[in-house]
Amino acid sequence: MATLLSGGSLAAIFAAGCENPKEAWKDPIMQVLLVKKIEAQGKTPERYRIVVSDGIHFTQGMIASQSNYLMADGKIQRGSIVRMKEYEAGKVKDKSVLIVLALELAQDKAEEKIGDPKQVMPESAAELAQQRVAQEATSTSNFYGNRPSLANRSAGAAGPSRSSAPSARGQSTGISAIESLSPYQNRWAIKARCTFRSEIKNWKNAKGDGKLFTVNLKDYSGEIRATGFGDQVDALYHVFEEGSVYRVSKCKVGIAKRQFSNVDNDYELTFDRDSEVQREDDDDDVPHQTYNFVTLQALQDTVKDAQIDVIGILKDIGDVSTLTSAKTQKEFTKREVTLVDDTGYSVKLSVWGKSAEKFEVLPESVLALKGVKVSDFGGRSLSMQNSSTMQVDPDLEEAHRLKGWFAGEGRDSHFSSHQGMGGSGGAADRPSAFKTIQQAFDENVGFGETADFYTLKATISYIKSENYSYPACKSEGCSKKVLEISDNNWRCEKCNMSWTEPEWRYILTCSAYDHTGQTWLNVFDDAGKIIIGMSATDLQNVRQYDDVDYETTMKSAASQTWIFRIRAHQEVYQDTPRVRNRVLSVQKVDYAAECNRMIDIINLYS
Repeated sequence: MATLLSGGSLAAIFAAGCENPKEAWKDPIMQVLLVKKIEAQGKTPERYRIVVSDGIHFTQGMIASQSNYLMADGKIQRGSIVRMKEYEAGKVKDKSVLIVLALELAQDKAEEKIGDPKQVMPESAAELAQQRVAQEATSTSNFYGNRPSLANRSAGAAGPSRSSAPSARGQSTGISAIESLSPYQNRWAIKARCTFRSEIKNWKNAKGDGKLFTVNLKDYSGEIRATGFGDQVDALYHVFEEGSVYRVSKCKVGIAKRQFSNVDNDYELTFDRDSEVQREDDDDDVPHQTYNFVTLQALQDTVKDAQIDVIGILKDIGDVSTLTSAKTQKEFTKREVTLVDDTGYSVKLSVWGKSAEKFEVLPESVLALKGVKVSDFGGRSLSMQNSSTMQVDPDLEEAHRLKGWFAGEGRDSHFSSHQGMGGSGGAADRPSAFKTIQQAFDENVGFGETADFYTLKATISYIKSENYSYPACKSEGCSKKVLEISDNNWRCEKCNMSWTEPEWRYILTCSAYDHTGQTWLNVFDDAGKIIIGMSATDLQNVRQYDDVDYETTMKSAASQTWIFRIRAHQEVYQDTPRVRNRVLSVQKVDYAAECNRMIDIINLYS
């Protein structure tokens, strides 16, 4: 069977221009002359370039990422006959370029190139458009005497088919899909929702100073970042509002600077003096912000520096503080707030700059956060980035569920934190599987050249009452032991400072057991405060004035079950090697999560 291509379709498409190319020819049949894979670079995914021919002309093309699988699987290759279902037209200098959004295999692969196609040029397209106008003006009613318009002529059954029905989504109104934008187009318009608008950022360097702002724009096909500099900040910043829909055109399309953005797009937009931004009526076809939420409990299994989406109830709001960078001596404004969710966990969120200063969200509001950074400083915590977004009380199913839970039972709940789960030394990134005391013994945990980390659920049976705390320096960041020089005179040799009284810090030695055995744990100040229920200084005062209250406090602490995160390492005592189990963090048992863990273990046996 002869192979039939849509001869003349490429010239017709480019004659129609970049706004409505598909009205020139519906679903043209073309031959693939070349397929070239462009390897992924950094966060930019792999792409495919192609050369296609209609038998008369050929042009270069770029395949949209959603159709990559056709090339990767070898379904479409050199010689394949394809049907172009969705496409955009553009040109670079004197070369026409086809942006292919969707295509399908039309016929079996042809072994030879069909016809003798020439490069389609802008001038040939313009000439063809003039011919088409002249032909339509001189046409008569004599069917056999009429010559069909070049724009509708095909070499056979692939057939002349100029689309009179509404074209693909957005095409009938001259709207392009965000997914189709590229530097190869010079006439386009998108209709998109603003999902994020940054604060205005002022910058200064050796070349001068200036200001900028960014917005994220989203439509049914994807999302793209747009930046305005200098005069465009004054002209456009107050035009954009998060959640509103806009028609945007005449912007520069360039390669995305991924280091400054979490938007998944190879390209980004830059506003200039010719850019047009017009607010549109809200449209259900333009999607709202989408999220991939991570629960607060799951943060313990999330890698450091990951950018994630979370949702939670705003429980506490801290005061604004000012920090100074040790490297640049630049001051930063910071505010810490606390989020909780129905997994029974809480987490600290750092808000920076003007957002910290103008933070006016009411406690018990629901916050939906996109693109926040996971930190392990002092335990798992979250930090807003320049590209992060925050929605207050969004109309989301997850938000309504959290509101109902907090009103019903969450307000009075006790929340576990991720305090101590990370910190310097990379402990947060080390393996931390649950083990029993017997498992840790059988596996020689802690006897290696480097420390081992594991999680243990155990009950404290005994706390040594002697040397459970020590007098420490009260200087910020110093925890060295101080010496009592005289009455009301405690001196720190490291800080070269004296205090009328020290700050007492815990160094507890605890015996703990589970159903497999007993072990000794070394507990320091942060975890000690949680286990005892008060600071070491307060306990010191209790012991000095009320022995009965002291004994009651210690007995109560020595009968509770906890989840311990442990660093096990080897030390030598009196020429005998032994394992020292240092508690990095301690948390109340989440019995719902513990039941699920037990069920998973039981399922392993089936």
